[in-house]
Amino acid sequence: MKTRPAGIGDANADWMGSLPSTLSAMPLKHLAVPGSHDSFTYWVDVSAPIGPDQKVYVKYLATMFSVLAKKVMVKWSMTQNLTFKEQCEAGIRYFDLRVSAKPGEPGNEIYFIHGLFGHKVRDGLLEINSFLLKHKKEVVFLDFNHYYAMNAEHHVYLINMLQQVFGPRLCMHRAVEGVTLDYLWDKKYQVIVFYHHQSGQSVPALWPGNKIPAPWANTTEPNKLTQFLDTTLKERKKQGSFHVSQAILTPRVNTVAKGLVWGLRNYLVEKNLPTIMSWVEAQKPGVGGVNIITSDFVDLTDFANIVIKLNDLLLSEGSQGKVTRA
Repeated sequence: MKTRPAGIGDANADWMGSLPSTLSAMPLKHLAVPGSHDSFTYWVDVSAPIGPDQKVYVKYLATMFSVLAKKVMVKWSMTQNLTFKEQCEAGIRYFDLRVSAKPGEPGNEIYFIHGLFGHKVRDGLLEINSFLLKHKKEVVFLDFNHYYAMNAEHHVYLINMLQQVFGPRLCMHRAVEGVTLDYLWDKKYQVIVFYHHQSGQSVPALWPGNKIPAPWANTTEPNKLTQFLDTTLKERKKQGSFHVSQAILTPRVNTVAKGLVWGLRNYLVEKNLPTIMSWVEAQKPGVGGVNIITSDFVDLTDFANIVIKLNDLLLSEGSQGKVTRA
């Protein structure tokens, strides 16, 4: 059994349901919501082929140096330590999901992917669903934003899967400004799915990708990242969408080469976390402010708590109290 990392508990398992009425009546687009980047990468399958999301030269190296190449890829593909259940319990409510079929595999099975294949998507969805069944006032954003090696039949299979697993708890697509926690609780909706592919356009329970822009800095430098985050917040749409601030650094080929044996966490993430978290702590939600903030390795800091606590800034003096957690 997977060991829960030190300091991670379920104190935030019901944070949405515990918000003061002032905030539950506010559009979700104005609340601060913690999210994870490449949410599913706590486990990858080293026995499976290299994923179709990789560049040709990576596939070539993996073919030439199979075992060694995959050991390196594991260190640079994994961006989270926590399972979906642990992330939900820690307060994460936005999940960044990239999916793929396995080329040559019969049937329409879909897997999570980031360089290497991860768990079956169905298993991940069932894990999230299990959490939601126990926490009726919690709401998750599932952002399916990259698809690989998938034909029309694969998309039909995945869309049917989403409807089978979550059923009537899928929030129907509507004006973003009307989506409050009070509205979601009244309708008993708990899942907002964004489907960045034309296959989902005719399905009312799937939201188009343009309703949740997530600008990407694509840099290894924390100062450039924070500048980018500030700029994109100023350019954030005033109406019609949620917004994701990706507080993440992205390795380049030379980054991987220099930090080959260390991996993403040890070489790039940990040493730059203070700068990134200082930016997060300085933010304010609301009109023109942050909405969803994503991070790698959400358990390395008090990330979820820090983001959730930003919502206290929306409470005026004499309101019903601050956001409280154990």
